[in-house]
Amino acid sequence: MVKKKRVDEETTLIEPAVVEATSPNKLKACLEEIKTYEDVTGYILRNTTSAAIDLNDPTKIIDYALLSSTAAEASTQLSELFNLGEPNNIIVEGKKAKMLSLAINENKIAIFMEKNADHEKILKRLSV
Repeated sequence: MVKKKRVDEETTLIEPAVVEATSPNKLKACLEEIKTYEDVTGYILRNTTSAAIDLNDPTKIIDYALLSSTAAEASTQLSELFNLGEPNNIIVEGKKAKMLSLAINENKIAIFMEKNADHEKILKRLSV
């Protein structure tokens, strides 16, 4: 008898965020502020020349980076498959945590939080 592993993750496409902070330094400062929000556990900011990582549990950097890149790739593939256009941002939600992933100009951002965190508040902070 073969047991199948149950996956309790959901991917949701959300409306685009228009970003107030366009330079990487301003964006990093904005993410530093977001990191102080209740239930936010960290973020990854990366572009073609650098990466900034701030996580509550730095021993899981590789796990978080893998989750971030895999979710972004999967959302792009699903969007192409269903002709949805380029994904603006995604939410991956599990039993205890969720991740908000989005791209701002050349910067790719993943924000990790507890499941009950308000990701809409984060999107609004990143929006004009």
